[in-house]
Amino acid sequence: MAEIKTERLDGYRRLVDIARDLASTLDLDILLSRIVHAATEISGAEAASILLYDDTSQQLYFQVSTNMDESMHRGLLVPLEGSIAGWIVNNRKPVRITDAHEDDRFFSKVEKTTGFSTQSMLGVPLVTKNKIVGVLEALNKHGGNFSDTDESMLMVLGAQAAVAIENARLFQQSDLIAEFVHELRTPLASLSTATYLLLRPEMSQEQRDQIVTSIHNETMRLNALASSFLDLARLESGRVQFRKTMFNLPDLMYECKDVMASKATEENIQIRVEASEGLPLLDADRDKIKQVFLNLVSNAIKYNRPNGSVILRAEATDDEMNFQIQDTGVGIPEASLPHLFEKFYRVRENESRASGTGLGLSICKQIVHGHGGRVEVKSKAGVGTVFSVFLPRQNRALANTVDKHKKKKK
Repeated sequence: MAEIKTERLDGYRRLVDIARDLASTLDLDILLSRIVHAATEISGAEAASILLYDDTSQQLYFQVSTNMDESMHRGLLVPLEGSIAGWIVNNRKPVRITDAHEDDRFFSKVEKTTGFSTQSMLGVPLVTKNKIVGVLEALNKHGGNFSDTDESMLMVLGAQAAVAIENARLFQQSDLIAEFVHELRTPLASLSTATYLLLRPEMSQEQRDQIVTSIHNETMRLNALASSFLDLARLESGRVQFRKTMFNLPDLMYECKDVMASKATEENIQIRVEASEGLPLLDADRDKIKQVFLNLVSNAIKYNRPNGSVILRAEATDDEMNFQIQDTGVGIPEASLPHLFEKFYRVRENESRASGTGLGLSICKQIVHGHGGRVEVKSKAGVGTVFSVFLPRQNRALANTVDKHKKKKK
């Protein structure tokens, strides 16, 4: 009995340390990772995961886990009706289960998708200020079943985690909004000046037409800025859900080439697709990857030279799919390369060549990282630029499961 009390006391002391750590973390991805690792530690579980609840769409989806490749399960929808996590959200109560497969609420699609088998489970709601943020689950207790102490400890961690998640989201949103407001000042100042000039009686019709064109251009830029801002805000807050399907990457490349054909023709730019034969299908959110392609190809056209070219390439290794967008443009100064993916960053030397929001590359990076991939860029002033995107071909945990089945058959 004394040992149990000592163990419980040590656990609560550890929770104090964890709470301090969570309170000082404002990067949402890092925060979520720390929460699930803390959950496995204090509950003695094999794995832990967090499902976030989007109040606007009223949907619940996987966000992070200790036992699965994030690119595989992030954004995986879990129904509110017909799942244990959904029951926790609807009832805002913890659930402790000895054998998940014997529970009528068990949502088997997660297990089939991830290849991870769940036996025992302990789930608690993440609630702050009477708002449901999501669900924290601990899976497969080592050496027995989850206890009252485990549930009590995870409830305390869940309460701390909910507050930390909301604080991180608010910090990111306030930081992004401050930058957004700063970026609004220039186009708003231009619009204010333009409308003032239109009211001047001495303005000629030709001058008025020029001002109207300027107002139209600034309005379109503001609209693009607002759309990009909303995209980035959702990506950074973790609220974007990736709808993954198996698709042919070369087909998508040719599709993007067709979309950008008229713009390329206007600039007298040639677009070419070079893809290795027999490429495997890519498991990713097709629409989001298309968004990355179109952004990078658009930039390659905008910052190209007359009679230049843009080449789209794709190849595969055992672990990754890689596609590249190469241009013969003006290039990017070496000093600007480390800042390219920063929000609202624009290369000063190229600002006069084309307008933009300064958010496109940030959005591309968030989408690629959300798939568990990475983006690299190489450039030489006066020669051109190459953007390379690397995406994992399949989930590592699932691949391991498949390998195990193959070995058993042998």
